[in-house]
Amino acid sequence: MEIDEEKIDDAVLALLWLTLHDGDRAWKGFDWGVMDRLHQKGLISNPAGKAKSVVLSDEGLRRSEELFRALFMRSTR
Repeated sequence: MEIDEEKIDDAVLALLWLTLHDGDRAWKGFDWGVMDRLHQKGLISNPAGKAKSVVLSDEGLRRSEELFRALFMRSTR
C-alpha cells in the first residue's frame, strides 16, 4: 500500500484551520515532512524555528478552511 502524500497534506492543512489563532497563525504540532511540504507549496511560513505556530498565507487560509469544511463538516439538511 502506498501513502498518498497529497491527501495527508490536505488533511493536515484542514486541521491547521481548526487550530487558528490571532487570525492567521496555527499550532505546528504535525509531522515535519508534511509541514515542510506545505511550506514548499507556499501555504504556510517556514515551520523551522522556535515559534510553536506557523503563519498561513492568504492561499493557505482559504484552502485550509475549504478543506476543513469538505472533510469534517456535516451537511445540514
